[in-house]
Amino acid sequence: MKREIIKTLDGSTTIHLQDWDECYHSKHGAIQEAKHVFIKNGLSLFDNNPVNILEIGFGTGLNAFITFLESNQKNQKIDYVGVEAYPVEASEVLEMNYVTELNALEFENIFEKMHKCDWDKKTEICDAFSLTKRKQFFHEIDDLEIFDLIYFDAFGYRVQPELWSTEIFQKMYNSLKPNGVLVTYAARGVVKRSMIEVGFTVEKLAGPPGKREMFRAFKRA
Repeated sequence: MKREIIKTLDGSTTIHLQDWDECYHSKHGAIQEAKHVFIKNGLSLFDNNPVNILEIGFGTGLNAFITFLESNQKNQKIDYVGVEAYPVEASEVLEMNYVTELNALEFENIFEKMHKCDWDKKTEICDAFSLTKRKQFFHEIDDLEIFDLIYFDAFGYRVQPELWSTEIFQKMYNSLKPNGVLVTYAARGVVKRSMIEVGFTVEKLAGPPGKREMFRAFKRA
């Protein structure tokens, strides 16, 4: 599948899959989307408490890096697991401009470490942030009540509806601790119905720039 690096409207880069006309992040702003969906409406719910995070779609590492920056600022302990079936190529990582766009040059080594560290092995990125990258298909996930928060950042329903199925959301529900939270940029009715079917309580929130709405789902104790 043909891939190209493009700039989004906030100046940050993403990967565009030409055959699908699908991007890893919003064309309206990769960084803006990540901060709005996953930090503002996800991580911020946990104040400064330790958080175990599962990311569905590690991709370019943007969500992990922004989460690291947040945790570093707040001295918050994060255990981060990113699942990715098709890792981004090293040449593509080098073209991502997140470090400069986030004014985080002092942490450039951290972004590089996130991509260079071994797959399927827990790596201490720093004292308060650990990262495990799992090379795995989403349907293979079988964790049970391990995570406090899920960043659900799979490719869109239009191109991969199977990633938004009841089967996948059952796995997400099972992997969350009681009172755990799942956040996603998606806001389709069919996605909401799948979430509710497996037991989630779902709320609709204002979306990131360029998108009217998004979902946040809770696993009630």
